[in-house]
Amino acid sequence: MNWDAFFAVHSGLYREGPGTARDVEWACAQACVAPDAAICDAACGPGADISALRAAAPQGHVTAFDKHLGFVAEAAIRHRRDDAVTVTQGVLLGPDDLPDPVDLGPFDLIWCAGAIYITGVEPALKRWRGALKPGGAVAFSAPVNLAEPTSEMHAFWEQEVDTEDSLDAAIHAAGFGTVASSRVPSEGWEAYYAGVEARCDDLSRCEAPAIRQAVAENRREAEKWRALRDKLGYALRVVRPS
Repeated sequence: MNWDAFFAVHSGLYREGPGTARDVEWACAQACVAPDAAICDAACGPGADISALRAAAPQGHVTAFDKHLGFVAEAAIRHRRDDAVTVTQGVLLGPDDLPDPVDLGPFDLIWCAGAIYITGVEPALKRWRGALKPGGAVAFSAPVNLAEPTSEMHAFWEQEVDTEDSLDAAIHAAGFGTVASSRVPSEGWEAYYAGVEARCDDLSRCEAPAIRQAVAENRREAEKWRALRDKLGYALRVVRPS
């Protein structure tokens, strides 16, 4: 992948993955987040969920991090007037010579929208147990197949992904119990792809071959999702150490 071209498309977007503020509100309610909670937004992207996390804990503090410095900068700029938000560079779990939630915590809640699959649910939860305060919870969304995988579904994800059953098995294997389960609704996917497609429109007159290719690939991804929307999606889980 040409990462320069990828980030040329994936810059200036409101969010970098499927979801809405309602998903965050649901997760915080299920986790019984207190008004003064310490919250971690792990792999925050450009900071789309920080406002909803702050609304759930108006007397609390949100520590947000991402590995990509461009997203760190965007999130920091968006929330530069809120002293109860800290934005930094970090990773889901080491080793990368950057902090992860254990280094930055402890937290009452770790929220991770769409990124926990990168490291795997089980290793992430095992590591993050050490980042939680007593009674703390982890809430996340993760890609899942909702039907028997087909070649089209494999091509969409470009890797093996969980079913909801195997996702729940990974949660259990990590020593966590599930507090609540749901899914990111279609509106969350449409909101994401609407932003991506608008960015592609903005770049449509650019003649750089790498950007033209990235624009075409992102448009195809949106089309593929709309064809497969009933067969795959993002599961939502709120979990606590058993």
